[in-house]
Amino acid sequence: MSFSALGLCDELLKTVAEQGYTTPSPIQIEAIPAVLSQRDVMAVANTGTGKTAGFTLPMVQLLAGAASLQGQGLQAKSVRALVITPTRELAAQVAQSVQNYSRNMNIRSAAVFGGVRIEPQIAQLQGGLDVLVATPGRLIDLYNQQAINFDKLEILVLDEADRMLDLGFIDDIRDIQTLLPSKRQTLMFSATFSPDIKSLAKGMLNNPQLIEVAGANSTVDTVKQKMHPVDKARKSEVLIHLIKRYKWRQVLVFSRTKHGADSLVTQLEKAGINAASIHANRTQHARTRALEGFKNGDIGVLVATDIASRGIDVNQLPCVVNYDLPDIPQDYVHRIGRTGRAGTSGLAISLFSDDELKKLQSIESVIGRPFEHEIIPGFAPSPKAPADSSDDDEYGNFEADPKPQGRGKSKGRGGKSSSRNRKNW
Repeated sequence: MSFSALGLCDELLKTVAEQGYTTPSPIQIEAIPAVLSQRDVMAVANTGTGKTAGFTLPMVQLLAGAASLQGQGLQAKSVRALVITPTRELAAQVAQSVQNYSRNMNIRSAAVFGGVRIEPQIAQLQGGLDVLVATPGRLIDLYNQQAINFDKLEILVLDEADRMLDLGFIDDIRDIQTLLPSKRQTLMFSATFSPDIKSLAKGMLNNPQLIEVAGANSTVDTVKQKMHPVDKARKSEVLIHLIKRYKWRQVLVFSRTKHGADSLVTQLEKAGINAASIHANRTQHARTRALEGFKNGDIGVLVATDIASRGIDVNQLPCVVNYDLPDIPQDYVHRIGRTGRAGTSGLAISLFSDDELKKLQSIESVIGRPFEHEIIPGFAPSPKAPADSSDDDEYGNFEADPKPQGRGKSKGRGGKSSSRNRKNW
């Protein structure tokens, strides 16, 4: 099937072709016509399957068509379409997609998030916007400062809805919902379809079309997954060994804590490996600089906490390493979804120490299958760590925090969260 069969206008078809895309992904095949029909949509799809284009392309077309019919300009401080994302990096990524796809159309868009000065964002809103991409905390700050008006809102998009619940944004989302017109089109996109997501959808969507391209919590088939038992004290040594032996030039490493991420970067740099960290305690400028350096190849290893697991989009990223297993088992799915995107092959390696047994079992329960354990030659763990010996030469083919912090304490999934650190987001 081609993009032209999905009902997209000539301007968008031209833009898609210029971007180098010829065949829509399964989520795009189902989501684009559904959004164009102006129905509410509840879509469940793995990361890396093209879901951002699945809502940005039809959203841009609907906005451009309505503006043409009405023949009216934007009103001061008004927003016609609002996309809410859980992290700064994802907000910037989605905003870039909106700009890319709407460049042949008269669409004004912007992204707002914490960690940077609010005054320039207020200035951007003065003349009104067609599309605003925002994190929940900064959006509420802007509303409280009377910098934004939702009276003309036509479309609401909740992107990575499950991640927003994990980060304790449920109260913010419900507060924002009370500020929006009841007559609107609402689109909810999520990588998982948990009971909490179903409950949220029930309260925000009106008779939605359900699109489920991949089973909830499933992992992408194009990602080869490896689980290596290793003594906890030797994890950094193992990582350095793998990077050097197989000459990995670009690898994303996930650490459980912010301190652990910074400590690992120090160890990698001592070993002559160019690395940087990205987490909630880094300034927005530092986070942006690290991510850009990673994308352009100046930084070979990016060490991240789970706050970044949904906001890093690197074309053909060859390898992801779980240095620590995540506290939230669903985060494993999101982490490894950074590789093997859009049909490309990828490798996901997890370094497992014996103190992480319960986390490992939770992950296996979520993805619906057990892992095979493979020992890396020369790094066999102590006997208490379960493992089976295996060779690891296949890696040559790839040559070339507790729960995320920064928003204050949360009472668990969907619980209340402190607003004291809201501007960090």
